[in-house]
Amino acid sequence: MSEFHVERLTTYSPEDAAGIGQLMPQLSKSFSNEPIPEELLRTIIESPHHEQLVARTPEKIIGAATLSIILGSGAGKKAWLEDFVSDKNSGMRGVGQALWDEMLIWCSEKDADLHFTSRSSREDAHAFYLKQGAVIRDTTVFRKEV
Repeated sequence: MSEFHVERLTTYSPEDAAGIGQLMPQLSKSFSNEPIPEELLRTIIESPHHEQLVARTPEKIIGAATLSIILGSGAGKKAWLEDFVSDKNSGMRGVGQALWDEMLIWCSEKDADLHFTSRSSREDAHAFYLKQGAVIRDTTVFRKEV
């Protein structure tokens, strides 16, 4: 299989939206493999406070991560990680590590520590995060649909 590289998306393309969307069911069964909505992906790409990373071969996207800067008057500045996934069927090794390394570069550029949650069933992901030096925080995440 071909080599891959990690890049920060700078322009919208339907192919990229489809490629990222096809990875999402690997994060959760609640996702379909539909393309990422154009308006949402354009907002992420065009915002100075968000970043859409992709790992790709010449043929397709094999990994993705979305980062956001969160500001709080008491909490300061944080980088928040969403949607971190590498294609388990790609046959490529090191995709998650390459995305992780680029995330840390982005966080450093933004002078922000990386924060994220992870579904309890994602044991392989947890092992990866711990290997990278991440620590589990004592917190509870709430959600209120509006």
